[in-house]
Amino acid sequence: MDRIKQFAGGTSLRKSIVLYITAFTLLALLLIFLTFQVCDLLDSRIRKTHPPVSWERYYLTDENGNRLEGDGVLISHDLPLLSERDERLLSALRILPSLLAPVWSALCILAAALLFYRNKLKTPLVLLQNASVRISADDLDFKVNWPSGDEMGRLCASFEKMRAALWENHLTMSRQLEERKRLNAAFAHDLRTPLTVLKGHGEMLADRPEPDIRKAAAAILRQVTRLERYADSMHRLQRLEEASPLPRSADTASLAAGLEESGRSLCGQHGKVFLFENRLSKADPDSTHVLRLDADFVSRVCLNLLDNAARFARGTVGLTLSEQDGFLLLAVKDDGQGFTPEALRRADEPYFSAEKAAGKHFGLGLYICRLLCERHGGFLKTENEKDGALVTAAFRFL
Repeated sequence: MDRIKQFAGGTSLRKSIVLYITAFTLLALLLIFLTFQVCDLLDSRIRKTHPPVSWERYYLTDENGNRLEGDGVLISHDLPLLSERDERLLSALRILPSLLAPVWSALCILAAALLFYRNKLKTPLVLLQNASVRISADDLDFKVNWPSGDEMGRLCASFEKMRAALWENHLTMSRQLEERKRLNAAFAHDLRTPLTVLKGHGEMLADRPEPDIRKAAAAILRQVTRLERYADSMHRLQRLEEASPLPRSADTASLAAGLEESGRSLCGQHGKVFLFENRLSKADPDSTHVLRLDADFVSRVCLNLLDNAARFARGTVGLTLSEQDGFLLLAVKDDGQGFTPEALRRADEPYFSAEKAAGKHFGLGLYICRLLCERHGGFLKTENEKDGALVTAAFRFL
């Protein structure tokens, strides 16, 4: 039995389907033959239940009464009387073999297909489907094992090699990411001490009476301040990469009021007009609409987007709140020049900035927004409109 199973497992799919069809074709022919035999047997049994027919032989004679040559003719005096039920049974037995022949053929073909699927395809297909689901969910800690030498076995073996390679790459990327985080944290920490020393010496030089020395000291202090902000941004970015949203219930009225107040204050500091539209309240104006999300994530992203928009806007910044397909959407629009083609591709990358001047901005605003949106199960979308730029932040309800 083990040898048979081993042979069946190593047989190719093409040979296997030929063997299944051949075996079940022979089975169909056997069933058709048995059907004819059974019907003939039943026919004979029905006829034997009636009395035998009496026959008498008659011969031809001439006018003198002499028998002519020949075997004569058998003539029955009484015919057997069959009941109506027996007549129906005999008619059915004559038709039944012709009707059952295609039925047996179809059933055997169906049985061959089902057994082929169950024995050769079902288990490996289930294994591959489950593996695909787990890989798509970023779960690689498993094995795809189907001990067969046929095409499905080789396919599962190839899938297992792919999974193992993905798992190894995942471990390598995880180690590199952790190493990068440690290096960033160590760099940001170790940078503080020499910056403090340089800042102290720069302040001492700034008090000197010589104009050239004071000018050089002012330049040094500006660069030290920039490096301090850079170190702080690296430290803050590391904390954000490790942050997870804490779902809490928040009513739309309070959330919208807080975002509107922050937006007016921030745009006022930049001398820009702030336009606000709350489409959440239009969905249910007579009741309190409660959303389950992390309001801190939403507020932080909103302030970053409004700050970017206020810096690039000519005079107006708009904020629109809406809800769609289980997401809270924040759309921030400005009437500036819009994103350049490069900025549309790289705006949410870390340390990318469209501002060429070396100032206090290190290109982390949109990257932080994208990071927080993705942590909240959402996304960040940047695009241009006719009269400015539009950035949409989406947060999935938790």
